[in-house]
Amino acid sequence: MQQFLLSIYPWLKIGHVIFMVFWLAGLFMLPRQCIYMLDHAPGSAGEAKWAERMGKLRTIILTPSLIVVWVLGLSLAYAIGAFSEGWFHAKLTLVLALTGYHGWLVAQTKKMARGERPLPEKRLRMIGEVPGLLLVLVVALVYLKPF
Repeated sequence: MQQFLLSIYPWLKIGHVIFMVFWLAGLFMLPRQCIYMLDHAPGSAGEAKWAERMGKLRTIILTPSLIVVWVLGLSLAYAIGAFSEGWFHAKLTLVLALTGYHGWLVAQTKKMARGERPLPEKRLRMIGEVPGLLLVLVVALVYLKPF
């Protein structure tokens, strides 16, 4: 199996990067959509429209991309034997944190779709930066492999 994965390694890597971009783009967009929803009263047509948009973003882009990123990423790691590398453990920890952020953010958007407002605009703006910060660290680990 490892030999097969090595033979298609470039294609696995291409898919991993493409779906990582999709996933991160969705994670950048979702807090912004929450901010736009704050301008609409609970139960209004505007709120319903933003709830629908957020639902589509989650089901069409975010969750499928998350799954593909994990499957391809673990396949890549297995192919090159990265499970024993320190840099990979650090990357995996950050990707787990990003996955947790994804789940937490999805839960917040579902609350908003029900008319709740669990997060103020300022906090939404701040948490919208989380994926970018984690992305910088993950990319540095992958390309530098410092340990």
